[in-house]
Amino acid sequence: MYLTVEAHVAPAWQIHATGRDADVVSKLEGNLMVDVFRGVMDQAGIESPCLRLGIRNEIPLGMGCGSSAAAICAGVALAVHFGALGWDDERIVREAAEREGHPDNVAACWFGGFTASTMSGAAGLSTATFPGDPAWQMMLAMQKEGLATKKARALLPESYSRADAVFNVQRVALLVAAFAQGKLELLRVAMQDRMHQPYRKAACPLLEKLLPLAEEPEIAGVALSGAGPSVLLVLAAETTLLETETRLRPLVGDDTELVPVRIAGGVEREVLG
Repeated sequence: MYLTVEAHVAPAWQIHATGRDADVVSKLEGNLMVDVFRGVMDQAGIESPCLRLGIRNEIPLGMGCGSSAAAICAGVALAVHFGALGWDDERIVREAAEREGHPDNVAACWFGGFTASTMSGAAGLSTATFPGDPAWQMMLAMQKEGLATKKARALLPESYSRADAVFNVQRVALLVAAFAQGKLELLRVAMQDRMHQPYRKAACPLLEKLLPLAEEPEIAGVALSGAGPSVLLVLAAETTLLETETRLRPLVGDDTELVPVRIAGGVEREVLG
């Protein structure tokens, strides 16, 4: 899933959007990308020019797929270019993370691959990324209605038991090792979770239907995508996308969209003279 933006200076603001949620993306008022662009320019003390934007959006909104992170990264990148700010990748991601509230999604969006990140007052932004295995096959199951991140976060408790915290820390470490070493067979355990999914099941009905598939040999792992409600399934090595869709369709019904996804590289930028 990707977001492609072409931008040129124009006499007045123009946005032409295609792809997913084009009617929302094409609106100037409340457009997250435009708001971030203007905000960064104002912060730098530079008057924002009007732009003609051609946007091709394939990231569904409100589905736990990082649409807001992509829009924020695009807005910062536009400001860096048209404001001639000269920021490097780390500065761009740090600015995007401050606007997103955390670096998890914007760092992954910008750098691609498997990305771990954190921010602290003293150290600033710290990220580590590596390509992962792009040959791993994955499928995203998406219901019709989205789930606002704010609502998804409100479903979580204020604190967790030590047992649940240890359970998740162990699996996070195993997940990083699985991606680093390309060990698909570790994902069945590494994608287990006690800190998010149990509390979001009611708002993410596909999760309860699909989570048991993690016990089947054809599926390597199952987890919520971001805050949900979409569910990500990683396929076992010999399983095809067609076989997976055939297995899933009776469980999720015809209203659920099943989309093949892949591990992608980071942001690509091209400046034409």
